[in-house]
Amino acid sequence: MDLSDPTFQLEIAANVAAAASILLAGRNSVHGWWMSIIAGLLFALVFLQARLYGQVALQGFFIGVGALGWWQWLRGDHGAPLPITRMPKRAWPWLAALVVAGTWGYGWMLARHTDGQAPYVDAAILLLSMVGQLMMMRRKLESWWVWLLVNTLAVPLYYGGGLQLTALLYVGYWINAVVALRHWRQVMAVAR
Repeated sequence: MDLSDPTFQLEIAANVAAAASILLAGRNSVHGWWMSIIAGLLFALVFLQARLYGQVALQGFFIGVGALGWWQWLRGDHGAPLPITRMPKRAWPWLAALVVAGTWGYGWMLARHTDGQAPYVDAAILLLSMVGQLMMMRRKLESWWVWLLVNTLAVPLYYGGGLQLTALLYVGYWINAVVALRHWRQVMAVAR
């Protein structure tokens, strides 16, 4: 890790922005959304250089959802901020099927048409992150369980791809997801 390397500097900047976004989201702060847009732009460049094409596509998704999430958290459904709620149990089977099918399809495409590393893990992180981000946008408590799974998969992928700093920070994001899950449960209990 050479601090004078522009690629490493970009990775640091992306991780600082992402860490701020994730910490703010864990604290239930709307400011996490605009920070996630900045992080998405920076990480798209980092992942493009690392040949993690599924992660590049994911950053585009994060940028778009960041704008929608910012608006949702401010305005809610009827002008009032969204409360933290739970996902309906009936949604889990179709979400799981969607993630498995999407992972297989996108992983196959990455394996066949790119020089990307670990295409199926890359695809799984993409699909699970999309689900987690959409759930967070709607302030669903279980989004933090999805982020725990994403972070568990991402640490070895990023480390193996030469992004040791990002892998280390994803260990921190895993811990943040545990803390945020607990915090959101407390906020939910108080709101009842």
